[in-house]
Amino acid sequence: MGDDAMRKSWLYVLTLSFLVSIVLAGCGGNDSNNAEQSSSAPASSPASQQPSASQAETEPEPAAEPTKLTLWTFVQQHADFYDFMADEWNKNNPDKPIQLESQVIPYDDMHTRLLLALQSAEGAPDLVDIEQSKFPNFMKGNVQLLELNDVVEPELPNIVKSRVDIYSKDGKYYGVDLHVGATVMYYNKEIMDQAGVNPDDIKLWSDVEKYGKIVVEKTGKPFITFEGAGNWSWWPAINQLKSDQVGPNGEVTVDDPRNIQAMTFFQKLVKEKIAAVAPGAGHDTPEYKAYMNGGAAASVFMPFWFMNRFTDEMPDLKGKIVIRPMPAWEEGGNRSAGMGGTGLSITNQTQHPELAKEYLVYSKLSKEGNIQVWKQLGMDPIRTEVWSDPVMKEPNKFTDYFGTDIFDTLLEIKDEIYPVNIREISPKVFDAIRNEAIPKIFQSNEDPEKVLKEVADKLR
Repeated sequence: MGDDAMRKSWLYVLTLSFLVSIVLAGCGGNDSNNAEQSSSAPASSPASQQPSASQAETEPEPAAEPTKLTLWTFVQQHADFYDFMADEWNKNNPDKPIQLESQVIPYDDMHTRLLLALQSAEGAPDLVDIEQSKFPNFMKGNVQLLELNDVVEPELPNIVKSRVDIYSKDGKYYGVDLHVGATVMYYNKEIMDQAGVNPDDIKLWSDVEKYGKIVVEKTGKPFITFEGAGNWSWWPAINQLKSDQVGPNGEVTVDDPRNIQAMTFFQKLVKEKIAAVAPGAGHDTPEYKAYMNGGAAASVFMPFWFMNRFTDEMPDLKGKIVIRPMPAWEEGGNRSAGMGGTGLSITNQTQHPELAKEYLVYSKLSKEGNIQVWKQLGMDPIRTEVWSDPVMKEPNKFTDYFGTDIFDTLLEIKDEIYPVNIREISPKVFDAIRNEAIPKIFQSNEDPEKVLKEVADKLR
């Protein structure tokens, strides 16, 4: 072979070798990348720390699809609270979000619709607020609410037990309350100051008559208001005397001598014009709230939950209302009563029983939920550990409105609350008191003893 041929031959070999090396390098690179993406790749491999182009372009995992839960209530503030707690739930549980659809329905309509929906086995919501006086209607026969013992019993050492007992039957729990419902006095300090009367001097109901006369003389305004067709100016007062409308065994006790004593005294205050019958005949009516917002009366006693009625519907009284214990009937007597209540229940028509339970626990039984009961609603939570928590002193719309000593009053009276009896006959009794007894006593000025005996005999 000549020199030229030799050079051409070597050039061909070198070129071929170069091309082969390029191909092999390319193949080696792909194998290397595949190996680095496998689980056997070393953690320190640079490629394992850098996403590939295909990874970088991959969209994030879609959020979990919310589960719709329906809820019925008859109070707008309750709906607002449940909506707030649903938002909080979703922040803390992104893997199982809920879409809460809360609906506010007038009191009587809602309970009637619920009864019909449960009886017909269709149309009921997942969750529902049931007011305590209506609850016995849903305990008859085959109960169509979910039993809650598995979530309630572990919390019994931490809560006021009576606030779940009233939503129970035969040892089974079917609802959880929002609040204790401690009844307190709401004084218009501006009117009291004009009369030169200090609310802290009013210790007994007899002081109401004594100082009430001074308020009327000095200001021309009634000292206190009573409902003309309701239960809130009767039930707390007789509860202070350790009496009730229904006995522990379901017997009618409407005409108990203590009840007659209380209502005779209250009617006397009306006749003396120390007390006025509430416009609209009830304290939770638009007419009454407009009346009080205008500074028309010096005081009213209502449960703790009435605070949000002041903040939301009587804005002109901000900074003028102070909260104090109820007057006792005698020295050392009870200065409060646990009144009202709404049990959140789950119907047996829900398609998501476990998620509904988890949400109920989060909003009604957890520490955070109970703190929000105070922050959002201004109610006294059923979880007692939060009562003395420093968070209860933090500024919010209720401390801005009433001052910072609100919970001091609750702590002062928390051991002066006598239990109430809610039995199967209770709804009939409550209706008779609201619609017959109280109107006759406060609007028609009929003899309280005669009225209460007649109503009791009818019920029996």
